[in-house]
Amino acid sequence: MTQRIDAHSLAKQLEEPDVRVIDVRFSLEQPAHGRSVFNAGHIPGARYLHLDEDLSSPIVPGQTGRHPLPEPEAFAALLRRAGVSQDTLVVAYDDGSGLFAARLWWLLRWLGHTQVKVLDGGFQAWQQAGLPVSQDTPRPLPDGHFVARPDDSKLIDADEIQSRLDDPSLQLLDARGPARFTGETEPMDPVAGHIPGAANLPCVANTTAEGAWLSPEQLGERFQPWLKAGTELVSYCGSGVTACHNILAAVEAGLAEPRLYAGSWSEWITDPQRPVATGD
Repeated sequence: MTQRIDAHSLAKQLEEPDVRVIDVRFSLEQPAHGRSVFNAGHIPGARYLHLDEDLSSPIVPGQTGRHPLPEPEAFAALLRRAGVSQDTLVVAYDDGSGLFAARLWWLLRWLGHTQVKVLDGGFQAWQQAGLPVSQDTPRPLPDGHFVARPDDSKLIDADEIQSRLDDPSLQLLDARGPARFTGETEPMDPVAGHIPGAANLPCVANTTAEGAWLSPEQLGERFQPWLKAGTELVSYCGSGVTACHNILAAVEAGLAEPRLYAGSWSEWITDPQRPVATGD
């Protein structure tokens, strides 16, 4: 089943009672950006969720990465207030390529909710299709009945990774850009480089320059070099957000779902005993 929905298909379903649209536009450099552009115009009926405030827990300095996973019950309560129940189709969108929408997609699946899709091309595609945009404050909805059922088999932690660095059956895929992977530059974190043994699979290449997702066949080709029999894929990035983009890409391609190292690079480097690699 496809993990995405196009703008015209979503437009036809907007008035259906079991559909909820969530706007997660965000900028790491300007955290207020998403809420600002939401207020300026959004898909009618959409609710806004903020990456730092809603889709993450508070940072614990020296222990966590930059975007720790939200506490399941607190996040479930947030979803209920947005009118989400077990049978609700949730559609997530951001500015375009899904880098933040994929985080919400993954969080819902982690909590046991598979009725979730990302808007292909995001808000940009919605506007280009000439579909209506609203500045209205979304009307209150009756609370939903969402129940969180976390599936922690979708996760892997730093201790397991460190214990398996020499295990050829575990393949880490780093979703960041090549310059951050090699350690040539590091604009976000105090240490540059990558986890030893990881391969670089930049998530930005899962979509076109316009933000539209590649076909399932094209996405599958991106993972092909690491699809060896018995190999388990793990996705990570800088803080566990864009790593979800590669997980979504794998699922869309019909592959086994990679596990997420949620703490990612920004958590890995909090312990100076953990090894760091640079270069290709």
